Amino acid sequence: MTLEELRKQIDVLDQQLVELLSERARAAQMIGHLKAATQLPVYEPAREKVIYANVRSHNKGPLPDIELTHIYERIIDVMRALQRDELASERNAQGRHGDQPGTEQALETPETGKKQ
Repeated sequence: MTLEELRKQIDVLDQQLVELLSERARAAQMIGHLKAATQLPVYEPAREKVIYANVRSHNKGPLPDIELTHIYERIIDVMRALQRDELASERNAQGRHGDQPGTEQALETPETGKKQ
């Protein structure tokens, strides 16, 4: 294949990745809603370990497992931030619908890990 053909192939693959990441993000948002309803924490280290193990078990290369894990660590960080945003939005909406002010729990910001 030529350089131009390979670049076109990468462009198509990138579009597919964007679609899949968006689909994954929508699933993460729904999980955020369920976690809010059941008062589960956003951060679940045991679940993340399962995800990494699943990813590594399906890896056929050429990416080394460790590099693929690094990519997934970042994906999960972004998805976790999305869930936190969902939880914050739901708590804010509950506050506007008659909950007493000041009862919202502090959330960690994804960038700093500090409570707001």
